[in-house]
Amino acid sequence: MTDEPTYLSVPSTAGRDLEVLVDGPADGFTLLYHSGTPSGAVPFTQLRRAADAHGMRVVTWSRAGYGRSEPRPSVGTVADDAMDAERVLAAVGAVGFVTLGWSGGGPRALACAALLSEHCRAAVSLAGVAPYDAAGLDWAAGMGQENIDEFAAAAEGPDSLESWLEEHGSPIFTVDESALAERLGDIAPPVDREAMTGELLTYLAASFRHAGRQGVGGWRDDDLTLFRSWGFDLGSITVPVGIWQGTEDRMVPFDHGRWLAEQVGSAHPRLEEGEGHISLVSRLDRIVDHLVELAGL
Repeated sequence: MTDEPTYLSVPSTAGRDLEVLVDGPADGFTLLYHSGTPSGAVPFTQLRRAADAHGMRVVTWSRAGYGRSEPRPSVGTVADDAMDAERVLAAVGAVGFVTLGWSGGGPRALACAALLSEHCRAAVSLAGVAPYDAAGLDWAAGMGQENIDEFAAAAEGPDSLESWLEEHGSPIFTVDESALAERLGDIAPPVDREAMTGELLTYLAASFRHAGRQGVGGWRDDDLTLFRSWGFDLGSITVPVGIWQGTEDRMVPFDHGRWLAEQVGSAHPRLEEGEGHISLVSRLDRIVDHLVELAGL
């Protein structure tokens, strides 16, 4: 790896400043990465290494209210985040791209596949959440208690959610790496705790710290966005989409991935036995290989 990570400030369609991180060769094909909830744009060594194997550069950004990105005046939609992504891609000169979204970033990768299909070659939803109103899906079944409590507060409205996040969520912004697994509690099963070492643990802690630069507002709005209509039709997606999901996931349960695999007509499922929400990320080399294969690069 030679080209160093570089931060840019890019105006959104509404004039808000977006914090963008570009990591990798300037002439590399673009892999647009959507991080989870909560998160901020920080270098992700494992993803950069997987992208390097294919000569790609990684582009990501802090969504509204995270890191140094300005918040929206009101809660947006997942489709709005795809429009922000379009501005980011234009700013870095990306004509074509592939996209990968982890956890709360999964819906954003799907939005790019749906709404930016002219330039999006392929997408992967990695342990990505399904819509809250998904027909036939018990949305919270199989979640750890912390997530059940968080989303119950979200269902009560912005004030309830903000209060919950201030008390129970914000400590993750300052938690030491050595205590992170314990802080995650019931949403981190043994397979995920075992995976939280080395570079991945460093990335997670740094991303959480950066997410909280402006307090819990970005996290609050990110959660609320997932509870609203996403602003696009999953069934309309024609771009090839990999759906990666683990059976042991207690943050975004396995049935979310199975449901998405049934609803996205262009889905190529990789439903992995024995993997959790975090352990699956340690397979990034395989996941990026799959993304590149789907894109025909």
